[in-house]
Amino acid sequence: MELGILSLSDLQTDPATGTLHDPGRRTREIVSYAIAADQAGLDVFGLGEHHSPDFAVVNPAVPLAAIAQATSRIRLASAVSVLSTADPVRLHQDFASLDLLSDGRAEIIAGRSAFTEAFRLFGIELADYDDVFTEKLRLLLAIRENPEHVTWSGRFRPALEGLPVPPRPQQSQLPLWLGVGGTTASVERAGYLGLPMTLGLIGGDIRRAATSVEHYRAIGTGAGHRAEQLRLAVSTHFYIGKTCPGCTRRSLPLLPRIPAPQAAHRTRLARLTQRLRRRIRQVRGAGGRQPPGGPFELLATEVAPAIRKELGLPAEPSTP
Repeated sequence: MELGILSLSDLQTDPATGTLHDPGRRTREIVSYAIAADQAGLDVFGLGEHHSPDFAVVNPAVPLAAIAQATSRIRLASAVSVLSTADPVRLHQDFASLDLLSDGRAEIIAGRSAFTEAFRLFGIELADYDDVFTEKLRLLLAIRENPEHVTWSGRFRPALEGLPVPPRPQQSQLPLWLGVGGTTASVERAGYLGLPMTLGLIGGDIRRAATSVEHYRAIGTGAGHRAEQLRLAVSTHFYIGKTCPGCTRRSLPLLPRIPAPQAAHRTRLARLTQRLRRRIRQVRGAGGRQPPGGPFELLATEVAPAIRKELGLPAEPSTP
């Protein structure tokens, strides 16, 4: 089981001025968060891709490369790479380069995106939403299988005839996850292909993921894939605060609110532990691993140790 942080790089509004925070400052803050997460012993740092003025990061590989230079063990993932509007050749090259730079810690989570900005920006017709993703995923899989000799043809991109796609990553293959929002077709695609699935739950009860997880595993094993190949991740929000008062006011109503205590407050520690146990059982019942959002310091120092203890895991995370 791995625990980590996923950032969508959204630009918060400054309450004093009513304006969005500076994207340069936001990106530098994200890099610093990832460095702190690595030092605190978290396992994964994921960074989203968006093509809207409301977000700071358009190409996760760039800030992840900066993070790679200042970290030693945390795995670095896109969350997600919008494959529908990307060139799979360039995407693989970017993350193969990141893999070399990070000494084999890069991962791709590829998805279709819930936003339309990238489609307009890169001239992809929304009517081709699923077809273009299917085709580009097929090309990305071909590159990943043998980047030294790629032969492929399709509708939305010029064909490749036995061409190399350098550089080769340090890992034998770049880990590739499919980012899924919960639609049946997306869940089935991940299962048929035997690809690990990252299930994104932006709101609502995490227990609703159980149906998607069961369907994914049934499809995957039915397609002949080994159970251990069908890895699962769950990304969701919860709010972590030092004390209970103010949680409701400061967090969105749909976010689970879990207080993280100061060491001196034993009653808060007991409350945290009980709520964490309920949360863990919900996640395990859904069949997933949970890299939750929230302040990384409290996640690393309070929440992660409690989760590892609850599940009987080593106090320190395993090395990659």
